[in-house]
Amino acid sequence: MTQTNSSYSSSSAGTGIVLMAVAALLAACASTPAEPTVAMKAAEQAIAAADRTRVADSNSVELSEARDKLDAAKTAIQAKNMVVAERLALESRVDAELASAKIEAAKAQAVNDEIKSSTATLTQEMQRTSGAK
Repeated sequence: MTQTNSSYSSSSAGTGIVLMAVAALLAACASTPAEPTVAMKAAEQAIAAADRTRVADSNSVELSEARDKLDAAKTAIQAKNMVVAERLALESRVDAELASAKIEAAKAQAVNDEIKSSTATLTQEMQRTSGAK
């Protein structure tokens, strides 16, 4: 019976060594993700586009967050944390696109308000002119 336990122990130890060797081999073969250059470029372009569309809203919260996340993505790349860098770059792009959309919506609202005001003025003029005859 002692002999069986001894065989079992050495077999178990051998299996453990083989499993550790396989795990080490897999870890060595695992490649580091590539730099997220496409995501970084897209974020930079979205921020530049938001900057171009900006009129009076230079303190856009979303645009500020986009810049912060892009800076954090650059830091993550330097730290060789490409997964985090790509996520931050994607979030940066989305924040910049949101900033652009909000800026464009504000511009459209201003134009709409001006048109409503002009229409109201024209209506008043028409009523005044009609009443004078």
